Amino acid sequence: QVQLVESGGGLVQAGGSLRLSCAASGRAFSTYGMGWFRQAPGKEREFVAAISWSGGTTYYADSVKGRFAISRDNAKNTVYLQMNSLKPEDTAVYYCAAAQMRGSRYVTPLKLKDCDQWGQGTQVTVSS
Repeated sequence: QVQLVESGGGLVQAGGSLRLSCAASGRAFSTYGMGWFRQAPGKEREFVAAISWSGGTTYYADSVKGRFAISRDNAKNTVYLQMNSLKPEDTAVYYCAAAQMRGSRYVTPLKLKDCDQWGQGTQVTVSS
């Protein structure tokens, strides 16, 4: 298993940028698909972005496509979420998630049920 710790959240004005980081400890980080989800007050947790174990494939929610970019550095056991052109509706707690292999199959966390480990979350607040 991996343990996940997010950082980089904060308060930013609309149109600004933030970069979130998720540091993983534990074994075999490079075999995990990684993702970012977010949860706004009174709403369900939702998918934001995900990246395959190798970093070769990325996925985005329609609401962030073209504004957010997910990346990973397997040498540093870290996944990133670069957020540009932020909007007030991006305000939420952002969670890092990891999906372990299922047998010999690599898994990329696109849904809540795909996720095996979660970070504690980091608050992102975008003011108008």
